[in-house]
Amino acid sequence: MVKKKKEIQKKEDKEMENVSKKQVKNENVILRNLLLGIGIFVLAIVLFVFILGSIRSFDYEGVDFEVVKFCDAEPCLITYQTSVPYIIEGNIVPYNFYIRNDPRKLKEVTFEGDLHLLSNLVIYDSEESFNCDGDGVIAIANLVTLYDDALGVSVLKDENATCSNSGDYMFLTLKSGNETKIEQTGQACYDIYINDCEILEGTERFMVETFVEVNNLL
Repeated sequence: MVKKKKEIQKKEDKEMENVSKKQVKNENVILRNLLLGIGIFVLAIVLFVFILGSIRSFDYEGVDFEVVKFCDAEPCLITYQTSVPYIIEGNIVPYNFYIRNDPRKLKEVTFEGDLHLLSNLVIYDSEESFNCDGDGVIAIANLVTLYDDALGVSVLKDENATCSNSGDYMFLTLKSGNETKIEQTGQACYDIYINDCEILEGTERFMVETFVEVNNLL
C-alpha cells in the first residue's frame, strides 16, 4: 500500500515536473516574442525618424538644405533653407536663405560654364519686364541679399556696363529665352535665360551654384 502511494506520488511529481518544464518553455517563447516585438517596434521608430529626417533635410553637393514649410496661409509655402557664414561684430554666424525650388530639381536648369566669385557684381535686366506676378522682384531681391548683404559683394546697377573680359567684376544678365538656362559668356559673365517666367528657377539655380562655390572655398 505504501509502495503504491509512493509510485503514485512519484508519477504526480513527474507530471508536475513536465508541466513546469512546459510552462517554462511556453513562458520563454512568450518572452522571446515580446522582446522580438519590442525590438521590431524600436527599429521601426528609428527607421521612421531616419526617413523623416532624410525627407526634411538633405545634402546637395556638400551643401546642407532643410525643407521648411510656412503654413500661415493656405496653401503652405514650401521652401528650402540653407545658410552661408556671415561675419558680424567679429563673430561668424549663419545667414539663412530660403529658396522656393528644390535644389535637386534645379539641376535640370543647365549651367554651362564655371562660377567665379568676384568682389563686385553688376546685374543687368535686358528686358526690364520680368515681373512674373511678383517673382521678378523676389528673384532680384534674393540675389542682392545673397551677394551684397551676406557675401559682402558690391552689387552695382550700371546700364552702360558690359561683360568685363579683364574680370574686374561679375556681370549677370537676365534675358528671355526658349529655355531657362545659364551660360557663361566671359571670365565672370553670365546670361540667365528666362523661359515662361521661370525667373526664380533661373536665379535660384545661380544662387545654388553660389552656395556650392562658397562651401568649396571654405
